[in-house]
Amino acid sequence: MADTLLKGGEYLIADSQSEDVFTPEDFSDEQRQFGDTTEQFVTNELVPRIEEIDNQNFDIVVEGMRKCGELGLLMMDAPEEYGGLDLDKASSMLVAERIAISGSFSVAYSAHTGIGTLPLIYYGTHEQKQKYLEKLITGEWCSAYCLTEPGSGSDALGAQASAILSEDGSHYVLNGTKQYITNGGFAQLFTVFAKIDKEHFTAFLIERDFEGLSVGPEEKKMGIKGSSTTPVILDNCKVPVENVLGEIGKGHKIAFNVLNVGRFKLGAAVTGAAKAALETGIKYGNERVQFKKKISSFGAIKEKIADLTADIFAAESLIYRLAGLLDDKLATIEKGIDDYYVQYQKGIEDYAAECGISKVFCSEVLARTVDEVVQIHGGYGFVSDYPAERYYRDERINRIFEGTNEINRLLIPGMILRKAMKGELPLQAEAMKAFESLMTPSFEELDDSLPFAAEKALITNLKTLFLILAGTGVQKFMDKIADEQEILMAAADIAIQIFALESAVLRGEKVLPSYSERRQELLKATIRIFAFRASETAGSAARKGAFYIEEGDTLTMILSGVRRFSKYDATGLLAAKRLVADAASEDEKYIFC
Repeated sequence: MADTLLKGGEYLIADSQSEDVFTPEDFSDEQRQFGDTTEQFVTNELVPRIEEIDNQNFDIVVEGMRKCGELGLLMMDAPEEYGGLDLDKASSMLVAERIAISGSFSVAYSAHTGIGTLPLIYYGTHEQKQKYLEKLITGEWCSAYCLTEPGSGSDALGAQASAILSEDGSHYVLNGTKQYITNGGFAQLFTVFAKIDKEHFTAFLIERDFEGLSVGPEEKKMGIKGSSTTPVILDNCKVPVENVLGEIGKGHKIAFNVLNVGRFKLGAAVTGAAKAALETGIKYGNERVQFKKKISSFGAIKEKIADLTADIFAAESLIYRLAGLLDDKLATIEKGIDDYYVQYQKGIEDYAAECGISKVFCSEVLARTVDEVVQIHGGYGFVSDYPAERYYRDERINRIFEGTNEINRLLIPGMILRKAMKGELPLQAEAMKAFESLMTPSFEELDDSLPFAAEKALITNLKTLFLILAGTGVQKFMDKIADEQEILMAAADIAIQIFALESAVLRGEKVLPSYSERRQELLKATIRIFAFRASETAGSAARKGAFYIEEGDTLTMILSGVRRFSKYDATGLLAAKRLVADAASEDEKYIFC
């Protein structure tokens, strides 16, 4: 456990220590075994059947889920009392990452183990867990989560599905349609949200065979074709009162809290997919010859490989740093207490902003990766005979799943600012200091003898930049800042880059002494590549935000601060990219596995 546990959002105003950060290099033998078991299962039993799965042979998916149950891959988050393993988040994320190479199957797996099962674990009664949980964690049953409707997506509370208590008080009668339900074609248990008396938003556990529930036809999708996505129709569906999940009228807690874990787990899954896609691109680059040379030897291709390697390193660092934060936080909660899962959910909710960051950053890393892998393949990347085409189609949904990236970008600064307004984060005082620094010249000299000194200075400066932008925005718009979506999204982009860069640097600082000389050079080069990208991205977002908020002399002063605080000396960047690209091409994979 970390000696000093930062609260959610506190990374923006406090320094983290590398020894407190969990990294992939910290995995125990047991955790690595789970990862290896998952990878072997996927490689041997699912990857060879990806085409069949994409042709919607759901028997393979259901069979695969049962095999996952036998291997213990469905019970990692379930309490031991009900036959689960109750493992840490780092282990759960490692499995999610490794299973991602199974393509559409990973969608079914993630939906089942995440939003499909966690509501029952977190909010179910003892009787509900006894009745259903063993079936779910063994793979006997698959699960689905029914929140979205034809008229309500991100606006979950705008749902129209209704529930009315029967005259004898024995059951509720539900009516409505749920849309885009993952695992809908074969799930046996559905977590369904509806409004009791058209007012009290509530969750229900509904079995497939309950009277009045039917499943519509499979959606014809752009990608993830091998995952089941259907409407679920409730036509006077009778649900026993004992199948109300959680408190009546408190369904929003279930919907939103479970999505925090879903966003985090999606971040891990897409990082695993990015590694697989990059490996495919590198191998093709080594095979394809043009002008009598492997295309992987061309500078234009090398730059792509180097940039993607650095992006994935940052994504991986971010995911496992967050896993460590959550595990440390949850370890402070005494198991067995009556309100254990209430406190558990509060612990996760504290890092809701970071969960949103992981979803946005990692899904966009995958988006860049698959796009560049198609480009490396040229025309062959556009035909289905090569996996690059499937990677490209399958990727697109991840920027929509678990709340669109736009919604998450609004939530990230929104949640941080709400904490500040509640007095949980001293953001206002820090913002005032940051604004004062605009008028204070800086003559700080870097100690080049310390590893990552320039990158650490950049992180500090980007935090100052975020505080200037957020503070100026709040000062101008006050409580109406929530309506200024363009400003919030610009602030989110800075916050995202800070967390990603800091995660990469802290990991680098922690593991550098244990690396060989060659890997040390690769590590330093990779972090330099990503730091340059982060400085450019954050600086661009800050400039845009400044123009959105201010004008005149104040704008001029802030823009001057943007130039100053996003500055990064990336001397040697080209050499760093060539070094990383050559190593990746030689190893034919992501080099930090």
